[in-house]
Amino acid sequence: MSKQGPDLILHHGLFTTLDRSNPAATAVAIKDGLFTAVGHVGDVMKLAGSSTKIVDLKGRRVLPGLIDNHLHIIRGGLNYNMELRWDGVWSLADAMAMLKKQVAITPPPQWVRVVGGFTEHQFAEKRLPTIEELNAVAPDTPVFILHLYDRAMLNAAALRVVGYAKETPEPPGGEIVRDAKGNPTGLLLAKPNANILYATLAKGPKLPFEYQVNSTRHFMRELNRLGVTGAIDAGGGFQSYPEDYAVIQKLSDEGQLTVRLAYNLFTQKPKGEKQDFLNWTKTSKYKQGTDYFRHNGAGEMLVFSAADFEDFRVPRPDMPPEMEGELEDVVRILVQNKWPWRLHATYDETISRALDVFEKVNQDTPLDGLHWFFDHAETISDQSIDRIAALGGGIAVQHRMAYQGEYFVERYGFGSAEATPPVRKIMDKGVKISAGTDATRVASYNPWVSLAWLVTGMTVGGLRIYPQRNCLDRETALRMWTENVTWFSNEEGKKGRIQVGQLADLIVPDRDFLSCADNEIADITSDLTVVGGRIVYGAGDFKALDDTAPPPAMPDWSPVRSFGGYGSWAEQGGKAQAVRTRAMQMCGCANACTVHGHDHARAWSGRLPVSDLKSFWGALGCACWAV
Repeated sequence: MSKQGPDLILHHGLFTTLDRSNPAATAVAIKDGLFTAVGHVGDVMKLAGSSTKIVDLKGRRVLPGLIDNHLHIIRGGLNYNMELRWDGVWSLADAMAMLKKQVAITPPPQWVRVVGGFTEHQFAEKRLPTIEELNAVAPDTPVFILHLYDRAMLNAAALRVVGYAKETPEPPGGEIVRDAKGNPTGLLLAKPNANILYATLAKGPKLPFEYQVNSTRHFMRELNRLGVTGAIDAGGGFQSYPEDYAVIQKLSDEGQLTVRLAYNLFTQKPKGEKQDFLNWTKTSKYKQGTDYFRHNGAGEMLVFSAADFEDFRVPRPDMPPEMEGELEDVVRILVQNKWPWRLHATYDETISRALDVFEKVNQDTPLDGLHWFFDHAETISDQSIDRIAALGGGIAVQHRMAYQGEYFVERYGFGSAEATPPVRKIMDKGVKISAGTDATRVASYNPWVSLAWLVTGMTVGGLRIYPQRNCLDRETALRMWTENVTWFSNEEGKKGRIQVGQLADLIVPDRDFLSCADNEIADITSDLTVVGGRIVYGAGDFKALDDTAPPPAMPDWSPVRSFGGYGSWAEQGGKAQAVRTRAMQMCGCANACTVHGHDHARAWSGRLPVSDLKSFWGALGCACWAV
């Protein structure tokens, strides 16, 4: 047997390649980080050399690695080890028990922080904790809880350390809720933007550099556990360039990245945005970097005057009159330097005004070939979709409605929510579209929650918001998370499929995504994750193949050591999943009906004489529980 052969062969698998010319295979060979053969077991096994590692998949389903089109992975990595994650925890009682345990081991002056990724609607109790409950659990340790981007809750100890008191002035664009005597209660509201939430969180202690390196490795490890092999980083508030990129750059230089990362540069200076991009286009080059860490242009914030935050609990904000002029200044710089961009835009009113600017610039300097796109686009109109198509742009959607659908229905009605965002219509019009999470704050980083949302049309709280005609079949949803994303990072043909010549990124889910029950999709994890032909995560049958685990989470009191990430997987062998099962059993309409799901919020937002969401079981809902 020759030594010259593939580095790795995976055989006896059910490979969903997404390559239409070779849609199914039973084995692949990988060499130098690329797929070199994709076909039948007999043909591929003949290629093995004496040094080839051979893995028998024993009939398991294999998918291309998942790519998140909008993930705040750099910021998330810097903070991951400090954060208690309530993502995928289905009971407030369990969430508070986790908080209590974490308080007990967190030393001063550190905080306990739950920084997004969850919604009150996921809890069986359908509510958030009270400030009094937080104070009872943590009388002395500062606690900061961010719920989406609509509010933050601080216990008394946290209020003291951030310095909010009776004389503290109201922040612009936000509210410090006060009692009858004018003292802050501990509740901060985004009205209409999240600056007060960002700014308060930024007052907390940060991890030292070497801990941030460890933290970023653990966050990537968590993403690998969930089948994520790539992401586009959308920048973020209080994420400075180049300072906050030093950790990810170090990991890239040392070959320790296990998630491929394309990053966009996000302006950080209100009224200084033009100067930011003038500076950055001189010092950074579009596409500079490697297949693991590369520059992807500008955004998602181009100018602060164009940022319409997505808090559906408050009325839609109107963008100021200076938006168009400021946006045009920046877009002209980007087009002249051949930089693509992404722009955060929740509402069609913002999108249509931005399109006025893009069309104006296009008349002078064509946008041809620039892979620019809007992020989110929940309420985009047919006319705006057509205008984007005419300019050659794209739309990157995320599963924010899975976390905020109940609030959207409450404000705008069930009918308005049925195509928010209009994924199927965007596809039908031929506009480039892909999917992601917008994690880690406004939604969870778990890709399977996004895939479940695309397939079932349901929120994590169980509300069916989309009719079947607006949902996707599983293969189409999978393409939204793989090959479709590559246009948004200008890497078409390089990754996203299991195909000869493409980057060898693949996953073996713990159950078959293409055939498992709808209500199991969000619970999928990966048993084997391969990036560039390297096994970066293994569990179950493949645990012995995994030798890439980072050192234990730092510091030693990190919530990651006790709870892991999504669903508190590290605690007591998946207790959180058992809690979810019990919560589902409590609600009869969730048991057997795969047509209606929970319709409580639909009824709650109607005009019937029903005011108590938690106790409502009948009107406008399904009666399948009675069968």
